[in-house]
Amino acid sequence: MTYVFPVKASNVDWHTTHSKYKATDLFADCGKPVVATTSGVVLEISLTDKYVKGSPDGPNNGGKSVSLLGDDGVRYYGSHLSKVQSGIKKGVRVKAGQQLGLVGRTGNANNVCHLHFGISPPCAKVGDWKVRRGVVWPYSYLASWRKSGTKSPVAEVAAWKRSHNCKA
Repeated sequence: MTYVFPVKASNVDWHTTHSKYKATDLFADCGKPVVATTSGVVLEISLTDKYVKGSPDGPNNGGKSVSLLGDDGVRYYGSHLSKVQSGIKKGVRVKAGQQLGLVGRTGNANNVCHLHFGISPPCAKVGDWKVRRGVVWPYSYLASWRKSGTKSPVAEVAAWKRSHNCKA
């Protein structure tokens, strides 16, 4: 399985943790390419930023976003995009490294350019935003992929899926 770091930029910074739940924010300049972490099929996209500042947590937090079901069975989610690439639609097959969109600050990004990156099992495939936003810490996988490594989240995601009664 081939894995690719999800932002094509040399100056990406990220934290080992994230507030409230397991995900990683990848800080990069707005407009930098966001690419598919691995080959798979697009599950969900949001082409419009429907987030309203001050609203409670919900499915619109991510603004413009893309959710991908990798060939490894893991769902990869990227949000706060400024743009989703034309041709990226639900059901479209993508290859590792293929451009999905551009880094932005839509949704509840607090006006900071970054990619919110989450890893999860596709429990309901679509609509399960609390799972989709991330359930395992991506940091160690991102660190591997940044160095062209192949560390896979499959086992950790499968363990979470079993322990949380997640049915795909």
